[in-house]
Amino acid sequence: MKSSYNTCMTGDVQYIDSDLFCPLKEKAFASKRLRTNYNFHYGNEDNPHRFLNVMIRGTYVPPHRHLDPLKSETFLILEGKVALFIFDDEGKITLTEVVGGSHRMGADIPAGAWHTLVVLTPHVVSFEVKPGPYVAKSDKNIPAWAPQEGEPGAEAYLEWLIKQIPSGN
Repeated sequence: MKSSYNTCMTGDVQYIDSDLFCPLKEKAFASKRLRTNYNFHYGNEDNPHRFLNVMIRGTYVPPHRHLDPLKSETFLILEGKVALFIFDDEGKITLTEVVGGSHRMGADIPAGAWHTLVVLTPHVVSFEVKPGPYVAKSDKNIPAWAPQEGEPGAEAYLEWLIKQIPSGN
């Protein structure tokens, strides 16, 4: 498995298959954050960024938006299911949708929208695309109304989000 950025020669075809998924799932299970990325782009400055996001049930992805610069985000669920949440500026949930499976396989999140994903199955493999470049200090804007990753209250907030998923999903 490659490092965080692809070191293959430009022009090499990269395949998305179960041979890639298995070691990434193991890496995500072993991660304190219960998730890992596998980048198909070559560096932070590339545009667009294309990557697999492998997440294990129980990972907490804080609600966030991409403002600096303004970015949309698109994802396809290749394995598993997530609940997608969209929020207004005060933290009120405006949309909850289960994504994954044969009916609704992905979503395109508008630029500037507050959003998060909650893993509903033992694991999720998601293919994501968003504009580059990536600058860690400004990539995500986390709201005051939700705990940041690792903060007290993050686990309780995740449990609260799960309870907001309409029954039958």
